[in-house]
Amino acid sequence: MIFTVAIDGPAAAGKGTISRAVAARFGFAHLDTGLLYRAVGALGGDPVLAARGLTLADLERGDLRSMAAGQAASKVAVLPQVRQALVAFQRRFAQRDGGAVLDGRDIGTVICPQAQVKLFITASAEVRAHRRWLELGGDKAQVLAEVRERDARDMGRAASPLRAAADAVVIDTSDLEAEDAVAHACAVVEAGYWSER
Repeated sequence: MIFTVAIDGPAAAGKGTISRAVAARFGFAHLDTGLLYRAVGALGGDPVLAARGLTLADLERGDLRSMAAGQAASKVAVLPQVRQALVAFQRRFAQRDGGAVLDGRDIGTVICPQAQVKLFITASAEVRAHRRWLELGGDKAQVLAEVRERDARDMGRAASPLRAAADAVVIDTSDLEAEDAVAHACAVVEAGYWSER
Protein backbone atom coordinates (compact mmCIF):
# COMPACT_ATOMS: atom_id res chain seq x y z
CA MET A 1 0.00 0.00 0.00
CA ILE A 2 1.26 3.48 -0.89
CA PHE A 3 0.59 5.90 1.97
CA THR A 4 2.49 9.15 2.25
CA VAL A 5 2.87 11.32 5.33
CA ALA A 6 4.22 14.82 4.62
CA ILE A 7 5.67 16.64 7.64
CA ASP A 8 6.87 20.21 7.27
CA GLY A 9 8.05 22.94 9.58
CA PRO A 10 10.92 25.24 10.52
CA ALA A 11 14.24 24.22 12.08
CA ALA A 12 14.13 22.76 15.62
CA ALA A 13 10.32 22.63 15.80
CA GLY A 14 10.44 18.87 16.45
CA LYS A 15 9.51 17.55 13.02
CA GLY A 16 12.48 15.15 12.90
CA THR A 17 11.60 13.60 16.26
CA ILE A 18 7.95 13.35 15.28
CA SER A 19 8.72 11.98 11.80
CA ARG A 20 11.00 9.24 13.12
CA ALA A 21 8.43 8.28 15.77
CA VAL A 22 5.56 8.17 13.25
CA ALA A 23 7.64 6.04 10.85
CA ALA A 24 8.56 3.64 13.65
CA ARG A 25 4.99 3.44 14.97
CA PHE A 26 3.48 2.57 11.58
CA GLY A 27 6.42 0.71 10.03
CA PHE A 28 6.86 3.31 7.28
CA ALA A 29 10.15 4.26 5.64
CA HIS A 30 11.49 7.68 6.69
CA LEU A 31 13.33 10.34 4.73
CA ASP A 32 14.67 13.51 6.34
CA THR A 33 14.70 15.56 3.17
CA GLY A 34 16.74 18.26 4.87
CA LEU A 35 19.65 15.83 4.79
CA LEU A 36 19.56 16.02 0.99
CA TYR A 37 20.15 19.76 1.11
CA ARG A 38 22.64 19.47 3.98
CA ALA A 39 24.61 16.91 1.97
CA VAL A 40 24.61 19.12 -1.13
CA GLY A 41 25.80 22.07 0.94
CA ALA A 42 28.44 20.01 2.75
CA LEU A 43 29.79 18.50 -0.47
CA GLY A 44 30.80 21.98 -1.66
CA GLY A 45 31.69 22.87 -5.22
CA ASP A 46 28.91 23.38 -7.74
CA PRO A 47 25.69 22.74 -5.78
CA VAL A 48 23.68 21.81 -8.90
CA LEU A 49 26.20 19.13 -9.89
CA ALA A 50 26.33 17.91 -6.29
CA ALA A 51 22.52 17.63 -6.19
CA ARG A 52 22.36 15.74 -9.48
CA GLY A 53 25.00 13.26 -8.34
CA LEU A 54 23.79 12.80 -4.75
CA THR A 55 23.75 9.22 -3.46
CA LEU A 56 22.29 7.59 -0.36
CA ALA A 57 25.86 7.23 0.94
CA ASP A 58 26.17 11.03 0.97
CA LEU A 59 23.36 11.12 3.53
CA GLU A 60 25.47 9.11 5.98
CA ARG A 61 28.07 11.86 6.55
CA GLY A 62 28.69 12.55 10.23
CA ASP A 63 28.73 16.32 9.88
CA LEU A 64 25.26 16.81 8.42
CA ARG A 65 23.59 17.73 11.74
CA SER A 66 25.91 20.65 12.49
CA MET A 67 24.76 24.29 12.48
CA ALA A 68 27.19 24.97 9.61
CA ALA A 69 25.60 22.23 7.50
CA GLY A 70 22.16 23.63 8.29
CA GLN A 71 23.16 27.10 7.17
CA ALA A 72 24.76 25.67 3.99
CA ALA A 73 21.57 23.71 3.31
CA SER A 74 19.42 26.80 3.60
CA LYS A 75 21.67 28.64 1.14
CA VAL A 76 21.65 25.92 -1.56
CA ALA A 77 17.92 25.25 -1.05
CA VAL A 78 17.08 28.65 -2.56
CA LEU A 79 18.58 27.55 -5.89
CA PRO A 80 15.77 26.33 -8.21
CA GLN A 81 18.08 23.95 -10.11
CA VAL A 82 19.14 22.26 -6.86
CA ARG A 83 15.52 21.86 -5.81
CA GLN A 84 14.57 20.41 -9.21
CA ALA A 85 17.41 17.90 -9.03
CA LEU A 86 16.19 16.58 -5.68
CA VAL A 87 12.43 16.56 -6.34
CA ALA A 88 12.40 13.30 -8.32
CA PHE A 89 14.40 11.50 -5.62
CA GLN A 90 11.91 12.58 -2.96
CA ARG A 91 8.84 11.72 -5.02
CA ARG A 92 10.15 8.22 -5.77
CA PHE A 93 10.76 7.68 -2.06
CA ALA A 94 7.22 8.88 -1.22
CA GLN A 95 5.67 6.32 -3.59
CA ARG A 96 7.40 3.28 -2.12
CA ASP A 97 5.17 0.39 -1.15
CA GLY A 98 4.56 0.04 2.57
CA GLY A 99 4.25 3.73 3.40
CA ALA A 100 6.64 6.64 3.69
CA VAL A 101 7.17 9.62 5.97
CA LEU A 102 9.02 12.59 4.49
CA ASP A 103 9.92 15.60 6.57
CA GLY A 104 11.15 18.92 5.28
CA ARG A 105 9.92 22.36 4.37
CA ASP A 106 7.91 21.89 1.17
CA ILE A 107 6.75 18.28 1.28
CA GLY A 108 3.03 18.97 1.64
CA THR A 109 3.03 21.97 -0.67
CA VAL A 110 5.38 20.96 -3.51
CA ILE A 111 6.90 17.48 -3.27
CA CYS A 112 3.82 15.48 -2.23
CA PRO A 113 0.75 17.74 -2.51
CA GLN A 114 -1.40 14.58 -2.75
CA ALA A 115 -0.04 13.07 0.50
CA GLN A 116 -2.72 11.29 2.50
CA VAL A 117 -1.66 13.08 5.71
CA LYS A 118 0.02 16.49 6.00
CA LEU A 119 1.39 17.89 9.24
CA PHE A 120 3.01 21.25 9.89
CA ILE A 121 5.14 21.24 13.04
CA THR A 122 6.01 24.64 14.45
CA ALA A 123 7.14 26.44 17.61
CA SER A 124 8.17 29.96 18.52
CA ALA A 125 11.59 31.14 17.36
CA GLU A 126 12.68 31.53 20.99
CA VAL A 127 11.73 27.96 21.90
CA ARG A 128 13.38 26.57 18.79
CA ALA A 129 16.56 28.57 19.42
CA HIS A 130 16.69 27.30 23.00
CA ARG A 131 16.36 23.70 21.78
CA ARG A 132 19.10 24.25 19.23
CA TRP A 133 21.32 25.87 21.88
CA LEU A 134 20.81 22.87 24.20
CA GLU A 135 21.80 20.58 21.31
CA LEU A 136 24.78 22.50 19.95
CA GLY A 137 25.81 25.05 22.60
CA GLY A 138 27.31 28.40 21.69
CA ASP A 139 26.06 31.92 22.30
CA LYS A 140 22.29 31.98 22.96
CA ALA A 141 21.73 35.33 21.26
CA GLN A 142 23.67 34.21 18.20
CA VAL A 143 21.69 30.96 17.97
CA LEU A 144 18.41 32.91 18.11
CA ALA A 145 19.67 35.30 15.43
CA GLU A 146 20.63 32.36 13.20
CA VAL A 147 17.22 30.71 13.69
CA ARG A 148 15.46 33.93 12.71
CA GLU A 149 17.79 34.44 9.74
CA ARG A 150 17.11 30.94 8.51
CA ASP A 151 13.35 31.34 8.98
CA ALA A 152 13.42 34.53 6.91
CA ARG A 153 15.41 32.82 4.16
CA ASP A 154 13.23 29.69 4.14
CA MET A 155 9.93 31.58 4.22
CA GLY A 156 11.02 34.29 1.80
CA ARG A 157 12.57 32.25 -0.97
CA ALA A 158 10.92 32.38 -4.37
CA ALA A 159 11.14 28.61 -4.94
CA SER A 160 9.01 26.49 -2.61
CA PRO A 161 8.87 28.77 0.44
CA LEU A 162 8.25 27.26 3.87
CA ARG A 163 4.54 27.40 4.66
CA ALA A 164 1.82 25.08 5.86
CA ALA A 165 -0.25 23.36 3.17
CA ALA A 166 -3.87 24.54 3.22
CA ASP A 167 -5.01 21.09 4.37
CA ALA A 168 -2.18 20.42 6.86
CA VAL A 169 -2.83 19.80 10.54
CA VAL A 170 -0.73 22.35 12.44
CA ILE A 171 0.93 21.19 15.67
CA ASP A 172 2.61 23.90 17.77
CA THR A 173 5.18 22.22 20.00
CA SER A 174 6.18 25.38 21.92
CA ASP A 175 4.48 24.15 25.09
CA LEU A 176 4.31 20.41 24.35
CA GLU A 177 6.52 17.65 25.68
CA ALA A 178 7.98 15.51 22.89
CA GLU A 179 5.85 12.48 23.78
CA ASP A 180 2.65 14.58 23.67
CA ALA A 181 3.56 16.02 20.26
CA VAL A 182 4.31 12.51 18.97
CA ALA A 183 1.02 11.18 20.35
CA HIS A 184 -0.92 13.99 18.66
CA ALA A 185 0.83 13.38 15.33
CA CYS A 186 0.30 9.61 15.51
CA ALA A 187 -3.40 10.11 16.20
CA VAL A 188 -3.72 12.28 13.08
CA VAL A 189 -1.80 9.77 10.96
CA GLU A 190 -3.81 6.85 12.30
CA ALA A 191 -7.10 8.58 11.45
CA GLY A 192 -5.82 9.31 7.94
CA TYR A 193 -4.52 5.77 7.50
CA TRP A 194 -7.80 4.11 8.40
CA SER A 195 -9.78 6.47 6.21
CA GLU A 196 -7.69 5.23 3.24
CA ARG A 197 -8.27 1.53 3.89
